[in-house]
Amino acid sequence: MAQDEMFSGPMSESVPTGTSAFAHRRGRSDSNASFAYFEDERDYDSEEEWPEEEAVIDEQDELERQELHPDDIFEDNDNIIWSIQNVTTIEIIRSIKEESTIVREPSVTAPLRKFRLYVCVCVLTAGLGYLIFRWLPKWYVRIVGRSTPLAKCDWVVVENQWGEMVIQDVKKVEFGQAVSTVFSTGAKGKLQEFDEYDDPIMDELCILDYRYIRFCFHPVKDKFMPGNSWQDSAWTDTTAVRSGIDSDEQEIRQRIFGGNVIDIEQKTTGQLLMDEAFHPFYVFQIASLFLWSVDEYYYYAACIFVISLVSITTTLVETKATMKRLREISRFECDIRVLRSGFWRYVDSGELVPGDVYEITDPNLGQFPCDSLLLSGDAIVNESMLTGESVPVSKSPITDETLELLDLAALNIHPEVAKHMLFSGTKIVRARRPQDDKNDEAAALALVVRTGFNTTKGALVRSMLFPKPSGFKFYRDSFRYISVMAGIAGIGFIASFVNFIRLGLAWHLIVVRALDLITIVVPPALPATLTIGTNFALSRLKKKQIFCISPQRVNVGGKIDVMCFDKTGTLTEEGLDVLGVRVVQRPLNRFGEMSSDTNSLLPGSSIDRDPTVDYNANKAILYTMATCHSLRIVDGEFIGDPLDLKMFEYTGWQYEEGSERTAAPGEDEEDTSLSPSVARPPPGMEFDLDEERDSPNSRRAIELGVLKQFEFVAQLRRASVIVRQFGDKSGDVYVKGAPEAMKDICRPESFPPDYEDLLAHYTHRGFRVIACATKHIFKLNWLKMQKMKRDEAESNLEFVGFIIFENKLKDTTACIIEELKEANLRTVMCTGDNILTAISVARESGVIDPTAHCFVPHFAEGNAQTPLARLVWESVNNPVYQLDENTLKPLPPPPDHDSSLPYDVSNLRNYSAAISGDVFRWMVDFASEKVMREMLVIGQVFARMSPDEKAEMIEKLQSIGYCAGFCGDGANDCGALKAADVGISLSEAEASVAAPFTSRVFDISCVPEVIREGRAALVTSFSCFKYMSLYSAIQFTSVSFLYASASNLGDFQFLYIDLLLILPIAIFMGWTGPYPELAKKRPTASLVSRKILTPLLGQIAICILTQAIAWVVVRQQPWYKPPVLDKEHSNSNNSENSTLFLLSCYQYILSAVVLSVGPPFRESMARNLPFVATMMVALGISSYMLFDPAPWLYELMELTWMSEYFRIFILVLATGAFACSYLSEKLLFPRLAGVVGRLKLKLSGKQKVRKEYKVILEGMRT
Repeated sequence: MAQDEMFSGPMSESVPTGTSAFAHRRGRSDSNASFAYFEDERDYDSEEEWPEEEAVIDEQDELERQELHPDDIFEDNDNIIWSIQNVTTIEIIRSIKEESTIVREPSVTAPLRKFRLYVCVCVLTAGLGYLIFRWLPKWYVRIVGRSTPLAKCDWVVVENQWGEMVIQDVKKVEFGQAVSTVFSTGAKGKLQEFDEYDDPIMDELCILDYRYIRFCFHPVKDKFMPGNSWQDSAWTDTTAVRSGIDSDEQEIRQRIFGGNVIDIEQKTTGQLLMDEAFHPFYVFQIASLFLWSVDEYYYYAACIFVISLVSITTTLVETKATMKRLREISRFECDIRVLRSGFWRYVDSGELVPGDVYEITDPNLGQFPCDSLLLSGDAIVNESMLTGESVPVSKSPITDETLELLDLAALNIHPEVAKHMLFSGTKIVRARRPQDDKNDEAAALALVVRTGFNTTKGALVRSMLFPKPSGFKFYRDSFRYISVMAGIAGIGFIASFVNFIRLGLAWHLIVVRALDLITIVVPPALPATLTIGTNFALSRLKKKQIFCISPQRVNVGGKIDVMCFDKTGTLTEEGLDVLGVRVVQRPLNRFGEMSSDTNSLLPGSSIDRDPTVDYNANKAILYTMATCHSLRIVDGEFIGDPLDLKMFEYTGWQYEEGSERTAAPGEDEEDTSLSPSVARPPPGMEFDLDEERDSPNSRRAIELGVLKQFEFVAQLRRASVIVRQFGDKSGDVYVKGAPEAMKDICRPESFPPDYEDLLAHYTHRGFRVIACATKHIFKLNWLKMQKMKRDEAESNLEFVGFIIFENKLKDTTACIIEELKEANLRTVMCTGDNILTAISVARESGVIDPTAHCFVPHFAEGNAQTPLARLVWESVNNPVYQLDENTLKPLPPPPDHDSSLPYDVSNLRNYSAAISGDVFRWMVDFASEKVMREMLVIGQVFARMSPDEKAEMIEKLQSIGYCAGFCGDGANDCGALKAADVGISLSEAEASVAAPFTSRVFDISCVPEVIREGRAALVTSFSCFKYMSLYSAIQFTSVSFLYASASNLGDFQFLYIDLLLILPIAIFMGWTGPYPELAKKRPTASLVSRKILTPLLGQIAICILTQAIAWVVVRQQPWYKPPVLDKEHSNSNNSENSTLFLLSCYQYILSAVVLSVGPPFRESMARNLPFVATMMVALGISSYMLFDPAPWLYELMELTWMSEYFRIFILVLATGAFACSYLSEKLLFPRLAGVVGRLKLKLSGKQKVRKEYKVILEGMRT
């Protein structure tokens, strides 16, 4: 991640992002990712107090933030169901009274009648009604429940935006406490003052646990409200919270919030078995088994039963193992030292409640058991489990001023509060007691603020338990197609029914035979075949160190149109090397030459120093590099920001970490003891040569004590320290940060005239530039230093120079970007770095054309907060070239301009744009929709983007039809990784669960691999689906011809077809790997498209015609053996059966060859050795049965005699049909699909529907 994108703490109820670090920017306006907030009971004092973006993250998926549309709330007669999405309060929810529970309302008789009706329906339908009500819970609710006031309900119905409905019981416990003990926060965390009318006593507490979020019923507001935003009104200052709570209060709060455990409820084997067995697919399977058994197909039924049993058992074992592993990861319990009722005691961590105070310096405590605030001491924690950022984070004790900013109901943890927040599940790298010489019992204390599933870790676990359902169109279309096939089966059922009555068959045989058609047209194995290609792709990706937690996303990877990349750590190396330092020379006020090491920056002897140079600026920049950083020492090693580490290593100095103890209650601030961090120069540079030789300080060693540190804040883009040389009464402020941030805090006269030119020189070449500034403070005492605010310290500074870092591209970056662009995949860079540096890296990597113009917009009038601001789009290399602000098309250059220069008018064709975060924010909020969409199409570089804006950029790209991928490595990318259709994390940390894919190879070579496998899996899914559909059609045709004379296929014939032919062919068809080169075109993802249905219907027609020819010809043979009509049984021993069975065997085998797609998305079929071997064996066995079967096989398969000539005829017919099918699939059907498409457009009079971004791009290029 870019080093200036500091993570400022996890979001409330979400995976952590650095969004809060950009809190100075306005919230979104007219954004796809905005929030609908249902809380009409709040009162706001003024318009300014209304929250710009306030919501609680979606209970369905804390990592997915979607908009709740008004039509998500719907009415059904007098009953209302609220479609929960952003669960802030359940204020409109259907409540149900069920007679099976205690009825508290008098004279309630309707539910009893309804429940009796439900039981009767289930009994009279032999359980079919139970299954229907189970699959359609809305019907169950209609028939069993009735609308009841929330205060009296026994269960409620909750439906989310994806149509997933849950019936949830309401638990009622005796309480006897005031409302304020449960609901205490108001708008933006302001604590409400309850009076005696608003704060009644609650005799019982109504609790609703929905997907591990606890809601409590508010009797005054008449709604269920979540408890994850609760905070005590007593949390006003650190002194008040240090004393903890007593045991009675702990018991009350545990009743309200539950235990502090992230304990996933595991279903029993019986429950899992019931869920699996009652799935529509397996119910259909069970019905088919019963039907086959009735029809005396015992062998076939037994084999299918064994296969189904193995499938269910495997699924159960995998589910149990997955849930067990997730439970082990999420569950954490330990003994912890807690202050209760004024006494320290050890309790189980599961008993912690908000308000508890516990010790974090216990050596047995390896990770934090809950979300807490650090009250005393200090800690270094590893938040990689939540953020993916492996750099440890320092935590300091919270102050009274910061405690006032605590708002657990807000979307984001305030960046100031995040510095003191200890998040559940984060590992303790180091925890230290406060350095208090007066009290040996001093301990590092933390205040519990959230427990259990209300914590950030709990939100992450919930997101894994209840992920957003995959909206991939292929799966929806496949089941629509199945329903169409079921309709065809219904027609066949009716036709067969009528035919069998005409033939006078027995009723039981009529029903069984007609129902058997349905099991043929809708094969039970069809849903399983849809996952074959995906499973093989997952195994291949795993071998390449690419792991996936969302298998449906594999197919989506095949449809990617645009791939977005983070810069630092993704396209470039993670580490930055110091190229050198450029110092401002005084009094000339110009930049000196590059200093590549400390000896040239500040020579250690007077002989080496230039007497004409004032070395104060050199000392200031060296002292800044030695002291202004966030490094900490753990086990003798430095940990912290890699940029800071490289910068400090450049100095060669030594560093000794200090500690601080804040004043205890009753002490003056001046009594606070301090052991500051100290920086010392290396041997040979211990003394300041600028001190006068006769002064007492001339032989005093340099020891720089860091008295106060202002940490890096992303919105300020700088960090600073207050430093004092030991023995001095004065001090210095040293600041480092982004060059753009220095102009506001430095004296204008301290900047050299060529400041901008030198900055542009380095940033254009891809170097990272950090600016340094300083000022001297006279008479700096402890009290003055402690009371000094950041604004005061970072003001009226003197600019002293630049630190230049070089950030090299990773070895694979350029070639991978080139590969993606050759495949017609758009590549975009999205970073928090400087825009010129980003453009340089983009050109070097090939993201943008190095020879073409890149236009950068800047504000000519107004700023990012001005609705009527105006942008000017200028070429970064030649400002003479500009874009029209209304069309974003290049304007002609001035007539007097020399167009022969580099980046001339001939290079305007392939122009691109680089957009900064503030311009992006303004365009989303205020620009016209047309211009904003055009910006999305031509924008290749997005710089200075906040984490929230990264996610929003992805969503905006998706809104114009792009299938967007994102590849990143850090905490600031979590939002974008989840928002993208395909997110690939290069982080090895457990937070990579926030992304569907994780690569253990830390470069972007994983991107084309995912796309290749996605395309191969997508094509495989279509091939397998078409094959299974064709298999159904072939068997349906065979059986239909046989049904005409009351015949049918034999038991072992069915077994041979389904188990020895179809099953291995369908499995190994998906074995084929991806084609090594990415094609320019992408495979279709629509199952109902003409490109899929036209060839499929054509193949079905060829198969029907082939069997019809065989059926007609065999009936004309002199040796023809007609079926014997048996009104009680089906006759299989006849010439029609043998002919159609043997011919269809070739059709099943050779159809797989026709439908097995190779290049440009998959390897050639010839490279799939298991598939080729299966085909050879299947053809050999089928030919053996055709020409010279053994007597036992002859009888087993119920074959009849046929002439040698006719056997050759069957082989020739099958071969001819294969040749026709193959040529038609390659040559005829694609053209026919095109004709069908054009004919459809002509008849409908509509234009071809194209992706919106293509239309926008074409409009801009014309």
